[in-house]
Amino acid sequence: MPDQLAVNIVMVEDDEGHARLIEKNIRRAGISNPIHHFTDGTTALDYLWNDPRGPAKNGPALVLLDLNLPDMSGIDILARIKGDAQLRRTPVVVLTTTDDKVEIQRCYDMGCNVYITKPVNYENFAEAIRQLGLFLSVIQVPDAEEAH
Repeated sequence: MPDQLAVNIVMVEDDEGHARLIEKNIRRAGISNPIHHFTDGTTALDYLWNDPRGPAKNGPALVLLDLNLPDMSGIDILARIKGDAQLRRTPVVVLTTTDDKVEIQRCYDMGCNVYITKPVNYENFAEAIRQLGLFLSVIQVPDAEEAH
């Protein structure tokens, strides 16, 4: 599937341990797509819209988004992505420790595609990410829309 490789994975995760675990288990699932890791919302947003390799300028991406970031809420990032004509079709997978029903509903209402609660236990978390990797290997990701 050559076009599958073109999808950039944008990971917005401030916990380095979680980020390493996510990347390792995505790789274990056989996903070789480039992973661009950001530890805060500001640099992630800059990449999404302004970087020549980012999805606004360079095509399809999938965003793995933690909600608890040091500089802003992942909810704000989700709102920006889904509110933008160019990026609104970009799939967003929320990966967070929050299992609050209201928060989950809010994310889906705002357009998140998948909501995954990070298990506290390492093995369960690793297994959840392996399953996410398998999921990533089969989903189709739309190109960013052309700006009119």
